Amino acid sequence: MKNNLDDIKGFQWDKENIEKNRQKHKVLNSECELVFFNEPLIIADDVKHSQKEKRWFVLGRTELDRKLFIVFTIRNKIIRVISARDMTKRERKIYNEEIKKHTEI
Repeated sequence: MKNNLDDIKGFQWDKENIEKNRQKHKVLNSECELVFFNEPLIIADDVKHSQKEKRWFVLGRTELDRKLFIVFTIRNKIIRVISARDMTKRERKIYNEEIKKHTEI
C-alpha cells in the first residue's frame, strides 16, 4: 500500500465527513492530512468495510503527536478520508511498538 501513496495527488473532503469528524471526534481535516506525511505510518486493508469500494485504515500521528486512526479510500489518486478519531489504547500500543522498531534501526 505504501507505494500507492507515492502517486497520490491530494485530498478530497466530503462536507459531511469533515463536520462529523470535527463534531464527533474533534479531528480537523488538516490533522488528517498531516498524518500521511509523518513516520511511522501503519496502513492496512479495511476488509470489513470494503464491500462497495476498497478502503484502508491508517495509524499515524500529527505534528503535535496526536495519534489518529483514519479510514480512507483512494479515488483517482486522491485520498478521501471517511472517518478519523483518536487511537484506542490497543491501537496506540501497536503504533508505539512500531515507533520502537524505527528508533532501534
